Amino acid sequence: MEDNDQEKELDFNNRIPLEGLATAVEDIKKELEKVIIGQHRFVEQLIVALLIDGHVLIEGVPGIAKTITAKLFAKTLKTQFSRIQFTPDLMPSDILGTSVFNAKSADFEFKKGPVFSNIVLIDEINRAPAKTQAALFEIMEERQVTMDGTTYTMPPPFMVLATQNPIEQEGTYALPEAQLDRFLFKIKVDYPTLDNEVMILKTHHARKGKLPENTIKEVLSPDALAMFKQQIQDIVVEDKIFKYIADLIAKTRSHPHLYLGASPRASIASLNAAKAFAAIQGRDFVTPEDVKSALVPVLNHRLILTPEREMEGLDTGKVIAMIVESVAIPR
Repeated sequence: MEDNDQEKELDFNNRIPLEGLATAVEDIKKELEKVIIGQHRFVEQLIVALLIDGHVLIEGVPGIAKTITAKLFAKTLKTQFSRIQFTPDLMPSDILGTSVFNAKSADFEFKKGPVFSNIVLIDEINRAPAKTQAALFEIMEERQVTMDGTTYTMPPPFMVLATQNPIEQEGTYALPEAQLDRFLFKIKVDYPTLDNEVMILKTHHARKGKLPENTIKEVLSPDALAMFKQQIQDIVVEDKIFKYIADLIAKTRSHPHLYLGASPRASIASLNAAKAFAAIQGRDFVTPEDVKSALVPVLNHRLILTPEREMEGLDTGKVIAMIVESVAIPR
């Protein structure tokens, strides 16, 4: 009996039909490649976050296609999309909605704000004060808004894509740790390579003034997305992978270069993201490489360096690499 069980564990043939998911992922990538050049990892991480109901914080200097990538990514989905520009004078009611008196019914009725959508792009999230940022807590965590004693549930899918500029800090309000922890990923977007920048210029020239969003087609329906999400829940994870993730996260809590390590929420996020990375590769089981792929975007915003290391110019990515090197890869 034990021999049969071992044979089942060693059977690497897919038990979950992932062909449809793989096709959908390739379709999304192909659509975005019409406009977005060289951001393959960024796009893949957006797809993974979508598949596991995660929110994404996108950080990078102005002009490197953070907003347009998020906008075009939403365009590939057959869902509603809204964009909110955060400013210092933005109030919670500007994003959640407000109750307005209806003279005909002689009663107040709730007018929904722009956050009532499927994919919500928040530009420069750190421009708004803490009061407005805090208004996102409930909707990001519980997918609902409570106003005047009434709870409004968000229809799936629901995903927040937020951008911020790491350079210009004047007039900004840094996101608190509790807010940051509600994002599945923090993706750091860098400058394109020289070859990619040449290709960017060529594709811009070839569009001849056409808006980028007019070249993107909708390729993924909410029903198909819901089915893919369910398939990801069934991805096989061995005990050694659970231990590997736990070891990596535990190392962040005792690392000498870190003032604050990652919480169990980071462990769960790493597990869910690793399952999605495996699925989009066409595998129904998680490998250590899938965990590594998930680790940097999951931990980018959840670790705080010690003041000494921060002054030396060390970043969280280098510390994560040190931690990965220090933990034995399960065989």
